[in-house]
Amino acid sequence: MIVLVGLGNPGTPYAGNRHNIGFMALDAIQSRHRFSPWKRAFQGEVAEGKFGAGGDKILLLKPMTFMNESGRSVGEAARFYKIGSADLIVFHDELDVAAGRIKVKKGGGHAGHNGLRSIDAHLDPEYRRVRLGIGHPGDKAQVTRHVLGDFAKADRVWLEPLLDAVADAAPLLVEGNDAAFQTRVALLTAPPKPAKQPPAKPSGE
Repeated sequence: MIVLVGLGNPGTPYAGNRHNIGFMALDAIQSRHRFSPWKRAFQGEVAEGKFGAGGDKILLLKPMTFMNESGRSVGEAARFYKIGSADLIVFHDELDVAAGRIKVKKGGGHAGHNGLRSIDAHLDPEYRRVRLGIGHPGDKAQVTRHVLGDFAKADRVWLEPLLDAVADAAPLLVEGNDAAFQTRVALLTAPPKPAKQPPAKPSGE
């Protein structure tokens, strides 16, 4: 069993927040790979499925405990399935990664992210994290407003392709091929190259 966790806050008022990009990533994976419908379990919402007929069983988990208590939900699922940090992958928003980019990291500190802080209190922190870039507002005083603010319409230009790419490449992540996952996402989200212009014809002069 592999558990993919997406971090966010429950409820309609938070649904479009930058802080909820982890929820959005799991929704994209659930839809793309035709996992089971969402149901309530482990103080969260879960969906089950596989990437391919012979793959490991995968549980998608969106904690409904609010961000600061995410570890309660994750810890409950981990104890039930008797899994350790090696079988846990967490998708979360990341201020220090440019908007539309991702980085995969194993272990390390929580860097002030309250969802990770809560999970660390319940589990060994050596789990993998998919850091989904939302960009930094440039002013520390604006961080809370930025994180808890909704994505702007202009953000859809990079947000939707990013979520689609993460869903497409997710099987590579579960296989443990983090580098290939990151490369695949980068290729799928790269802007199209401009078409080469044919050489100018001689003017005949």
